[in-house]
Amino acid sequence: MRLNADFSKRVVIRPDDYDWVKSPAAGVERMMLDRIGDEVARATTIVRFAPESYFDAHTHGGGEEFFVLEGVFSDETGDYPAGTYVRNPIGTSHKPHTKEGCTILVKLHQFAESDTVQFHIDTTTAEFAQSASEGVSVLPLHSAVNEDVRLVRFAPGARASAHAHKGGEEIYVLEGTLADEHGTYPAGTWLRSPDMSEHTPFSDEGCLLYMKTGHLPDQSAA
Repeated sequence: MRLNADFSKRVVIRPDDYDWVKSPAAGVERMMLDRIGDEVARATTIVRFAPESYFDAHTHGGGEEFFVLEGVFSDETGDYPAGTYVRNPIGTSHKPHTKEGCTILVKLHQFAESDTVQFHIDTTTAEFAQSASEGVSVLPLHSAVNEDVRLVRFAPGARASAHAHKGGEEIYVLEGTLADEHGTYPAGTWLRSPDMSEHTPFSDEGCLLYMKTGHLPDQSAA
C-alpha cells in the first residue's frame, strides 16, 4: 500500500475526512494518514482502541513513536493517559492493551538506527518555554539526527514569524484551531508540509500542536 507516499506534496486531513478501517485486532480501528507498506509499514496512523481491546505482542522493527490523544494506553511498562508521549526504539517489543479505551497518534518505522533511547513524557505536567514569537511557547520532546519533535502552544491571537521548513514539517492539532495563509485547521487535523515549504502560522482562539520537523526528504537532492 502507498498512501500519501509522495513527500514532496502537501497533505491536509481534517476530522471530516477520517475513514476508520478495522485492524487485524478485534476492537481496534485505524485512520491511516500516510503509509508505505502493508501490515508492516512505514506509517503514520490514528489508532482507536475500544475498551478491553489489545494488540498481540510484537517487535518494533523500525521503532515506534506515539502520543496518547484520549483515554489510557497500557502495556507491560505501564499505563499512559492522554497527553503522554512515548518512544520505543528499534528492537523493543510490547503487547498494547487498554481497559477503558484510548486513541493514539502513532508513527512506525521512522527511527534512525542511532536513536536508541526508550522513554515517555507526561506533557500535561511538563513546563513549556517561551519561543522567539510572542504568545508561542514550546515543549521539546525529542531530538535526533533525522528529526525534532515538540509540542507548540499558541496563545489566543498569537502569530509565529514566516519561516521555511528545512526537512519538512508535520503537525497534528491537539487542541483549538491553527491557521495560516493556506487555510484553517481545527483540532484533529493532520498536515504535512514538504521540504522548504513556507508559511506564517497563527491562531485566533489559541491551539496546542504536536509538531515534527526535519524528517522529510530534501527535495533539492531529488
